[in-house]
Amino acid sequence: MNHFRRGPMERPSRPRTTADLPDSVHQQLSMYAVAATAAGVGLLALAPPAEAKIIYTSTHHVIPQNHHYNLDLNHDGVADFNLSNHYYCGTDFCVIWLYALPAAGNAVEGVNGPLVPQQSCDPNDSMIASALSRGSRIGPKAPFCGGMMANVGWLATYGKWWNVNNRYLGLKFQVKGKTHYGWARLSVKGGGVKITATLTGYAYETIPGKAIIAGKTHCPAEDPTNDFAPGASLPNPFPDKPQPASLGALAMGAPGLSIWRREELVSARQ
Repeated sequence: MNHFRRGPMERPSRPRTTADLPDSVHQQLSMYAVAATAAGVGLLALAPPAEAKIIYTSTHHVIPQNHHYNLDLNHDGVADFNLSNHYYCGTDFCVIWLYALPAAGNAVEGVNGPLVPQQSCDPNDSMIASALSRGSRIGPKAPFCGGMMANVGWLATYGKWWNVNNRYLGLKFQVKGKTHYGWARLSVKGGGVKITATLTGYAYETIPGKAIIAGKTHCPAEDPTNDFAPGASLPNPFPDKPQPASLGALAMGAPGLSIWRREELVSARQ
C-alpha cells in the first residue's frame, strides 16, 4: 500500500481583472482619461503667472498755498511725488504754481509746455501735466513729460488744472527697480493769485509694467458683482439627477469610479 502525504488543496489560479465591464464602457473610460489629461494640461497653460491687484487709498487732503503733500503711492515710507502749491510775491508781481514734482526715476504724464523745446523732457522744467478724465489709460504708451499743473506768472496763465473736479494725474514710479503705474485724483480751484488743491484718492497697479485705468480701484476678480468672483452664488450647484462620471471622479481612480457606480445603482433603484 502506497502511503503519501497529502499537501494543502491547491486552487487553480485565474487572471485578475479590474472589473468585468463591457467593451463599450472600457472605451468610454479611455476617452474620459484622455479628456482629463488634456483638460489638466489646458488649465496649467492658462494659469496666470501673477495675480493683478490694484491698491487704492481713499483720502481727503487739502493743499493750500505754500503747502505741499508727499504722495507715497505704495505706503513704503518713501515719497514718490511731491504735490506743491507755491506762492511768491515780489514788488511788481506775484507768481503761484501748483506742481507735481516726481522723485528720481519717476514721472508724471503730460507734454511739453509752450516755452520748452519739444525735444526736452525734464520734469523740472515747465512741463504741462495732463488732467486726465476718468477711464483714461495710464501705461507704457503714454507721454510722461508732465510736472506743472497750474501756473500764474507776470506774463500769462498756464496749465490744465484750473478749476477742475475729480481729474487724474497719470503717474509712473519705481518699486524695487521695476516700473509701476498709478493715478492720483484731485480737484483744483483757482482764481486771481490763489490756488487750492484737494487730493481725494490715489491707486497703483501691483504688476510691474501693467497699465492702469484712471479711477479704477479694483481688478475684475476683486469686483463683488463679478459672477465668477469668490463668494458669488452659482445657479443649481447640485444637479437633481446623478450625472455621468466627471473628470474629477475619474481622476480619483478606483475610489472615484466606485462612488460613481454607487450613484448609478441608487438612481436605477429609484
